[in-house]
Amino acid sequence: MSDNPAFDTIKSEIDKNDVVLFMKGTPLFPQCGFSNLVVQVLTHLEVPFEGVNVLDDDDVRQGIKDFSNWPTIPQLYVKGEFVGGCDIIKEMFEEGELHAYLADKGVPVRGMATA
Repeated sequence: MSDNPAFDTIKSEIDKNDVVLFMKGTPLFPQCGFSNLVVQVLTHLEVPFEGVNVLDDDDVRQGIKDFSNWPTIPQLYVKGEFVGGCDIIKEMFEEGELHAYLADKGVPVRGMATA
């Protein structure tokens, strides 16, 4: 894909997890409000997901932005596909679209569709 060394790490996380959130902090201790909001949405929907703390590795922190061609963190991937950042996830959740999207992708969703 590229000579960016972080791409292998990023691709590996995306490939081995149905739902992965590249975020600042961890799901138990988000370290920015945007990451926290996406964690809250996924937790509310009871979606099993893997959190990748970009603060642990500067190469991954910049690499994920290059990988997706998306300038901000957090970034949500579902079944290998980039879904979006905080604003997109928030809007999809509020409109009931995230619940349907996840269900269509075969991701277990047990929570309510909207806030």
